Amino acid sequence: QVQLVESGGGSVQAGGSLSLSCAASGRTGTTYGMAWFRQPPGKEREFVAGVDGYPANTYYADSVKGRFTISRTNGQNTVYLRMNSLKPEDTAVYYCGAVQYGQSVTRVIDIDYWGQGTQVTVSS
Repeated sequence: QVQLVESGGGSVQAGGSLSLSCAASGRTGTTYGMAWFRQPPGKEREFVAGVDGYPANTYYADSVKGRFTISRTNGQNTVYLRMNSLKPEDTAVYYCGAVQYGQSVTRVIDIDYWGQGTQVTVSS
């Protein structure tokens, strides 16, 4: 089992920045990829950014390209999401996810483990 704990959410005005972090514990030796998803109010969970492989490959949703940056520690157990130029439409609960093997980090259905989520609110 792998446990994921997110931190760093909060409230910010449009144009501001926030950073999220997700720490993995447990059987992290089996963790191949990690990713961030978000779930806006009343909507389905959607992919935001992901990282997998050695060396790391990164993936981004079109809606966040150029504004968000995902990174991972050398030990592969912590993943970060730096969010710049935030918009009100970025408001959501942000979830960290991890996959054990080589499956995609961009699809909800492929995620093996989830964190509890952290709220990000962007006001206009």
